[in-house]
Amino acid sequence: MIHDPSLSHTGRLKARVARLTSESLGQTDVGSSFNQRHPQLARVQFLKQSDALVYTSGSSLRDDVKGAGYFVFSPAFGPDGKQVVVNRGYVPARAYPAAGGVIEIVGAVRFPEQASWFVSAHDAAGDIWTVRDSVRMARVKGWGAVAPFYIEQESPIPAGGLPHPAPLKVKLRNEHLQYAITWYGLAVVLVVMFAIWARRRGPRQPGLKTGNQ
Repeated sequence: MIHDPSLSHTGRLKARVARLTSESLGQTDVGSSFNQRHPQLARVQFLKQSDALVYTSGSSLRDDVKGAGYFVFSPAFGPDGKQVVVNRGYVPARAYPAAGGVIEIVGAVRFPEQASWFVSAHDAAGDIWTVRDSVRMARVKGWGAVAPFYIEQESPIPAGGLPHPAPLKVKLRNEHLQYAITWYGLAVVLVVMFAIWARRRGPRQPGLKTGNQ
């Protein structure tokens, strides 16, 4: 797992894999170079409890999510026996295989989102959600105490293909060309405006006096 909530510095180094408990993950500095470079492997045991489904119309970080569907959030025990919530992946409908047993997963550690003032965080039953708030999910669903973060599973893909995890890809916007066009455009406008002003002002005629004499 890569402890990088913004995903802007997520790196990959397959040669080094470590096992971290939920406690050690929670104590890790998010901005450290270790977290930016070294992926982590975690062993979790999924619980047979009702999941929370986060509705999505698409994802800017997932190439495989092309349309509406759900991300499946499930509670699990970490290697230290403490609970952590795992986003197991994407499903196009509410029918999918239940989680169970102990597996090893690779993913990114992310922090809960805040709900909007204008949109409810979940439905009346707490089954369908609009935000990835794992701590609130645990409270509403009765999962018990969970880690203050959740794991965005990237692998492995289960035998049936669902829920479907995938690597998160950060797509930073490159606006350098737009900036260059904007500033050069402003420079051209300034030159044109100065030329118009100078032409209207005209050359100063000899002997012309200005002001009160």
